[in-house]
Amino acid sequence: MNIIRAGLVQHRCTDNRQDNIETSIRGIREAAAQGARLAVLQELHCGPYFCQTESTANFDLAEPIPGPATEVFGALARELGVVIVTSLFERRAPGLYHNTAVVLEADGTVAGRYRKMHIPDDPGYYEKFYFTPGDLGFTPIATSVGRLGVLICWDQWYPEAARLMAMAGAEMLIYPTAIGYDPGDTPDEQARQREAWITIQRAHAVANGIPVLSVNRVGFEPDPSGVGAGAQFWGSTFAVGCQGELLATAPADREQVLVVDLDRQRSEAVRRIWPYLRDRRIDAYADLTRRYRD
Repeated sequence: MNIIRAGLVQHRCTDNRQDNIETSIRGIREAAAQGARLAVLQELHCGPYFCQTESTANFDLAEPIPGPATEVFGALARELGVVIVTSLFERRAPGLYHNTAVVLEADGTVAGRYRKMHIPDDPGYYEKFYFTPGDLGFTPIATSVGRLGVLICWDQWYPEAARLMAMAGAEMLIYPTAIGYDPGDTPDEQARQREAWITIQRAHAVANGIPVLSVNRVGFEPDPSGVGAGAQFWGSTFAVGCQGELLATAPADREQVLVVDLDRQRSEAVRRIWPYLRDRRIDAYADLTRRYRD
């Protein structure tokens, strides 16, 4: 099938896990009712963004894979006949946790997983306390709707990750995301951050000749410690085509399910006129594996 209809589910999250899961499910059902064969959920959609603070109690939120969430969303994938991209807090072993995306095939089975490779440690985003960097590399996941290059949030700022996924045969890049403003930032600074976020992901589409789907959460989430100002997640979920053209965009301030059609054959046509992979000077890029050129 050349045209793949994808559903991107942008929603708020609360402290009630069951409510969050039901909201995700409603979004997937809405997308499937409009003909979507691929449904993508935002980063850590089963709960609030707990990384605003460092607390060992939050490790209780993690779950094994396969586990409760993959059972629920696997059953839904099987019922609706859709491929679902979830984003979970994975408990791999005692004291070993990952930020992990799981792709569920339309028959409900686990098609594959991706563990977040780039882990931030910034005010309000204390992820290094919780997540071990991924060890599965940048490997696309084969599904009935194509080879999915799934990455997660902070990964979206790194062209190396996008390129390696494309070089391994990804037919699209997918970014479950949880990113927002510091409420203390000025409106101008907030706008610059959001535009930078959109721009770099559009650039990944252009540089690699493949579509990009980016699904962000929305709404304000307070800092549970009361120390920080909380996070205002800016939504703005979007899909772009192989030349970076915007195909669909969600609002910054409310929930929405975007449904968009992706043409799997466009990458071939675009790469014939913009043959970046052909012209890469792989003989001159060795220094990219260094931290910095002093």
